[in-house]
Amino acid sequence: MRRSIRRSLSSVIMVVALSVTACGSVTSTTSSTAGAPGGTFPAVVHAVNGTVRLPKRPVAILSLSPTATEMLYAVGAGRQVKAVDKNSDYPPQAHRTAMSGYAPNVEAIAGLRPDLVVTDSGTGGLTGKLAALHIPVLVLPPAARLADVYQQLDELGMATGHLSQARQEDEEIRTQIASIVASVPKHPEPVTYYYELEQDYYSVTSSTFVGQLLQLLGLKSIADAAPGAASAGGYPQLSAEYILKSNPGYIFLADTICCGQNATTVAARPGWASLTAVRDGHVVGLNDDVASRWGPRIVDLLRAVARALGGHG
Repeated sequence: MRRSIRRSLSSVIMVVALSVTACGSVTSTTSSTAGAPGGTFPAVVHAVNGTVRLPKRPVAILSLSPTATEMLYAVGAGRQVKAVDKNSDYPPQAHRTAMSGYAPNVEAIAGLRPDLVVTDSGTGGLTGKLAALHIPVLVLPPAARLADVYQQLDELGMATGHLSQARQEDEEIRTQIASIVASVPKHPEPVTYYYELEQDYYSVTSSTFVGQLLQLLGLKSIADAAPGAASAGGYPQLSAEYILKSNPGYIFLADTICCGQNATTVAARPGWASLTAVRDGHVVGLNDDVASRWGPRIVDLLRAVARALGGHG
């Protein structure tokens, strides 16, 4: 259905750690103005997978990451996207294929003759294998902080010749986030919440990307104090007993589409009807895909949470 932190927590934790230690940047080489407005070619992007050199403006991009697909369209490079992986379901006009971002098939990729491949990890040595075929690869791993979102948009803007539009997108996201945050009623103490990734009680701490976003709204995760939260990279598996004892003020469900969870199913769990969040009607269903990606639609995630908190979003 989607490339999500629920599918392989250990892999995501490892990739997030990589993104923290290797911050990318963008530069351009001296050349003619062959790129689209906002970019010139040849171009050089310093990404987490090293220096990515683009001799000319790519016109046959393959995206193996749902978040990258959303970002490409957001920066104005949609017409340059030739194909996307099977989990890239947004925007709807993206040409989806049967390709997998989990286990990319190098032969199938080469058969499309892309002049740029964008992915969120170097699974199976993909970068090196495509380098041998002279196909540039740009790796955009899961964001560890909000600044990473802007950085990745800029990297894609440089790589596709749309740096100016990418920076406009950055500013638009910043403006929307500021408006959403300002709309939420302030509390003297952080409001506690339980964020459910799936029915097995995996959750997020305030140190994760999602946790940092919710912290902007004055929220604090009950998972912060959970045993093993740090060693789990901020994605601990809680127990029903721990959640009941913590008695969160809000419950956010990021498993509504995949697992059919909602306020009714949560209230039906043994003992959960007594939780403050359930009694006060503060069980909030989220769109799974929006909640698991770190592209431009993070404002949609924040808006949904803000409305539940009494903000206008």
